Amino acid sequence: MHLGVNVPNYGPGTDPGVLREWARIVEGLGFDLLMVSDHVVVTPDVAVRYPEPFYEPFTALSWLAGITTRVRLGTTVVVLPYRHPLVVARMALNLHELSGGRLVLGVGVGGARQEFEALGIPFAERGRLTDDYLTSLREAWGPKSAIPVWVGGNSEAAIRRSIRFEAAWHPLRATLPFLRDAVAGHALPALAPRIGLALTDSPAEETGRLPGTGSLEQILGDLDQLRRLGADTVVLDPYHGDPEETRRPEVAWRALTAVATRWRTPS
Repeated sequence: MHLGVNVPNYGPGTDPGVLREWARIVEGLGFDLLMVSDHVVVTPDVAVRYPEPFYEPFTALSWLAGITTRVRLGTTVVVLPYRHPLVVARMALNLHELSGGRLVLGVGVGGARQEFEALGIPFAERGRLTDDYLTSLREAWGPKSAIPVWVGGNSEAAIRRSIRFEAAWHPLRATLPFLRDAVAGHALPALAPRIGLALTDSPAEETGRLPGTGSLEQILGDLDQLRRLGADTVVLDPYHGDPEETRRPEVAWRALTAVATRWRTPS
């Protein structure tokens, strides 16, 4: 099972130097995948959790491709209705080729109503648009494209979309029981969950605990359970919604170092 990291490409503590250090640490620790998020217009509903500066994902990943050599680069997730599908197809294919085949394109329907309004895109049509645009992507790339596509979201519609387009299902911060039920109830093409990473000094209460939260032993146990569920990749997300966290990336770096070290050399 591969491990990835969702890197904050937003917030008051983020600048090109910090992004460069994130890339150096993620690749240096041996993680397999570095992912970033997507917003086009930082409307008030977006800014609460993901304020400016917000580095556009294709632009940021193209830059990071030039300062990394091994780590795969991905989106968690591009809001597919925000851009014309032929533009996404061209940007994704170019990035994949220029990076030496390292792109993972995670896509989703989005949920920021004000941002949809600012872009002039009907919020209620986002599911249908996502399906139409995924079809357009496949047609634009042709049958020989090797770009992995992940479908983000925890809904039944997201699972059906994953199956329909033969893309990995990419649920976000879901409980282990929810994931077990979903895997048992569907013939998923692949499973690639994103979980929060919140390392604590002492074990967290198990009742209601999300995977990735708690002591190092609990987190390693969560990863092992996800591996047993058939997860191909697990993306660790060390951001918890407070923009001030981006001013203290060292906290996340320490947690990632602890996990990477023990995951490579389990006791």
